[in-house]
Amino acid sequence: MPGGTLTIDLDAIAANWRALDRMSGQGVQTAAVVKADAYGLGAARVARALAQAGARRFFVALADEGVALRAALGPGPQICVLAGHMSGDTDMLGDLDLTPMLNSLDQITRHFETLPGRPFGVQLDTGMNRLGMEPAEWQAVAPIVLEARPELLMSHLACADEPGHPMNDAQLAAFHAMTDGTGVPRSLAATGGILLGPDYHFDLTRPGIGLYGGLPFADAAPAVRLSLSVVQTREVAAGETVGYGCTWTAEIPSTIATVAAGYADGLMRGLSNAATLWAGDTPCPVVGRVSMDLITVDVTHLDEVPAELDILGPMQGPDALAAAAGTIGYEVLTALGPRYRRVYAGGRA
Repeated sequence: MPGGTLTIDLDAIAANWRALDRMSGQGVQTAAVVKADAYGLGAARVARALAQAGARRFFVALADEGVALRAALGPGPQICVLAGHMSGDTDMLGDLDLTPMLNSLDQITRHFETLPGRPFGVQLDTGMNRLGMEPAEWQAVAPIVLEARPELLMSHLACADEPGHPMNDAQLAAFHAMTDGTGVPRSLAATGGILLGPDYHFDLTRPGIGLYGGLPFADAAPAVRLSLSVVQTREVAAGETVGYGCTWTAEIPSTIATVAAGYADGLMRGLSNAATLWAGDTPCPVVGRVSMDLITVDVTHLDEVPAELDILGPMQGPDALAAAAGTIGYEVLTALGPRYRRVYAGGRA
């Protein structure tokens, strides 16, 4: 029996894509970001469900991810590689019809020399200082690059999850300055950018975390449930401690359930004495430290201890769990380990 069962609701993911597609507006293509194995949920199954929902363009981080995604989707859907055309990627990009988002002069040179005439896009840095060509660099090469007909000009917002942050307007202005008049399709908005409104949508939006039930898309349908198997229960007397370091002491006689998951499964140590598991709609606090394979939970108040307790589900999404550990929902999802039994609900994939 696995230590936990991770249920992925493909219908919910598809519904979230359709909702974000409607928010993107008419005439705007809505892609889907499925990098990091679809944020830890399984890119092959998720991407097929999204393709059935209508997505025709997908974004991955690396060419290797694009290879696996092409095997899952087959020919047809466009697969864009955010890391661009890195050294050693040429055969993968060419053979599997992957579209690199070129980030630098070196990548542009590599692509034009090794895959002349093949599709590409360009990523521009509008202030995030992470990936993409800076304004002066782009101005110098734009005439040559535009003559080669890029498929997309894109940039990425640094503070889209904070609607009032001045960086949003600054990046929007910079993107206009770098791309107006080019005649090339443009993309600036991921999930947060979609929520900022039509000024940020341009020709293509690229939702990621919102597909999987995460903030800032507060209206997203929950897409994951993680149920952890109860391995053992024990009675602990008042004054006894639980777990490494003796960080929790029972104040009253208590019933403690030990569940089969820990930081080796992506449930970070920061959840120690802070997180909540759920028996249906009844909260059960984590007590003691999260260890490599086990978590201890106070179930004293339950009439009957169930075979499983939920750490993700309808009562607690990735962002709520992340808050207990002082992190973000992205980290919770992408950290989910391989030892869980993955069950896909809905969809036709």
